[in-house]
Amino acid sequence: MKRLAPSILCADFSRLGEQVAAIEAGGADLIHVDVMDGHFVPNISFGATVMKSLVGKTALPFDVHLMIEEPDRYLKEFVTEQTEYITVHAEACVHLDRTLKTIHDMGVKAGVALNPATSLRVLDWVLELADQVLIMSVNPGFGGQSLLPYTLEKVRETAALRGRPEFRNPELAIGLDGGVNLENLGRALEAGADILVAGNSVFKAADIPARCREFKARMI
Repeated sequence: MKRLAPSILCADFSRLGEQVAAIEAGGADLIHVDVMDGHFVPNISFGATVMKSLVGKTALPFDVHLMIEEPDRYLKEFVTEQTEYITVHAEACVHLDRTLKTIHDMGVKAGVALNPATSLRVLDWVLELADQVLIMSVNPGFGGQSLLPYTLEKVRETAALRGRPEFRNPELAIGLDGGVNLENLGRALEAGADILVAGNSVFKAADIPARCREFKARMI
């Protein structure tokens, strides 16, 4: 199943509740929560308090993306009854396997994010611990960037892993995050992406529910 995960990083925070209701009305599947610390990436966004303000205000689950150093210190803060995924960056984790197991122990699905220049080989020994691999299609830190075309090949190669007879994690979801819009959506789907993270292309639309419906119609 293909899922749309609008990133609230690009929302109007003075109207956050209203805009989250708009993406829900449009059929979005997840709320992508981009957390930045100003160290791992050159920007600061928001923390768990903002995300938790939406608990009970929407039925949509949270897809938490921690772009932070030492993510193990903060995992527990992002666990709520609506948290479906917590995704950490392979580049930020000293003991990636332990971090993924810790997320699972908290009752949440675990994801691994990879920056554009990071090889898929870092997943060789942990892939079966991951519920999602999030391929960054921009260098993280800022919204509104253009998708780097070569990252679609990383999606394609990750999707090919699921076809191997020895692969024991057939439910692995592949996310794509950065510069996703209606113009490149078809190529992202063809490459094998399952979770499409869209920021400006959703929240800057004149009619947010209609834009979500347009995405969803093309994702069938």
